[in-house]
Amino acid sequence: MQKLEVIHYPNLKTVLMVEDILKKANNLLTREELKEKLPTKVMHQTLNVILRYLEDSGKILDGRKGILWIYNPSSKLDKAIKEGVEL
Repeated sequence: MQKLEVIHYPNLKTVLMVEDILKKANNLLTREELKEKLPTKVMHQTLNVILRYLEDSGKILDGRKGILWIYNPSSKLDKAIKEGVEL
């Protein structure tokens, strides 16, 4: 994770709020679309800190076209990945 000078760290409530919006989204969301869906305003830098955390923890993909929730806590998926054969 790259060192940034963070002015304001997010609280847990804000992180969970962003996670919830991304989980419920059926397609890619841009940062602006995400901000519009949030029930409270979030500073741009704070949102970037949250998104970086979620990406580093393997829960989202953050690309040029938008942000996508990818995390799946399925035990069946974990088992299939561990027992699968790589070609």
